[in-house]
Amino acid sequence: MYIYPPVQYIEPLFRPPSEASSLILQVTNGCSWNNCTFCEMYTEPQKKFRPKDERQVLEEIRACGAQLAGVRRVFLADGDAMALSVRRLRTILRAIREHLPSVSRVSAYCLPRNLRKKSVEELQELRELGLSLLYVGAESGDDLVLEKIQKGESYQSTLDALLKIKAAGMKSSVMIINGMGGARYSEQHALNSARLVNEAQPDYLATLVLFFRQGDRKVVEGFGGDFRMLDRLGLFREMELLIGRTELERTIFRSDHISNHLVLKGVLGRDKPQLLDQIRQAISTGDGQIALCRE
Repeated sequence: MYIYPPVQYIEPLFRPPSEASSLILQVTNGCSWNNCTFCEMYTEPQKKFRPKDERQVLEEIRACGAQLAGVRRVFLADGDAMALSVRRLRTILRAIREHLPSVSRVSAYCLPRNLRKKSVEELQELRELGLSLLYVGAESGDDLVLEKIQKGESYQSTLDALLKIKAAGMKSSVMIINGMGGARYSEQHALNSARLVNEAQPDYLATLVLFFRQGDRKVVEGFGGDFRMLDRLGLFREMELLIGRTELERTIFRSDHISNHLVLKGVLGRDKPQLLDQIRQAISTGDGQIALCRE
């Protein structure tokens, strides 16, 4: 039986798939950037960005500690927890440590821009207080694609953030969007995304497929009208190019979001040949099939 935590959420609430069993603590509402043309997560009026009242957050942590037993993982929501100051993050993490002593991992989404003014030493301090995993939505490693989707980041700014995370001893999980460049920019999107993760060597790499619930008007306009969604075969071919160009040492790879036509799981580079075989099989048959490589 699911027990709802004593937390006052501002809906809708989002989290990475891997945080399904985590306690979600909403420490900010919405996203401080919120200009990406493809993103539909924080469009409702009530999701306008603001930090959640610090006293309320601390009280909710205390309540969770009193009512919930054995919490192992905590995810700091919404899309922009790392926009908070180091002082506030420090206070939140210390409260988690005090009131939820069984927690072994705290994680959060992270925009690269939110690490520019945070030093490696400050991030190390946060890691020592329990913040050990940051999810970075890179979306693409191609500067032209990033510009057209109004990401507000570049190849270099994303790489700088990922290297800073690594230097601080934290783990990083990078998201790339399959199809983000459309048909015209598919190749450069795949090649430069592979180059980005090769330089960063993240602990986790995931992909999802570009999809829309509210229509693609903003994306098409961002590309000056020159945007055509990839079909399933085009998506498979882009994935083949992306995975084929990776040179990763030991990165856990997942392509298992609900949007994915082809579910892939493995470790790159160990499982790279098997994953490429599965992608090529999907290309030859036109079907998405599940590929599960050993962990």
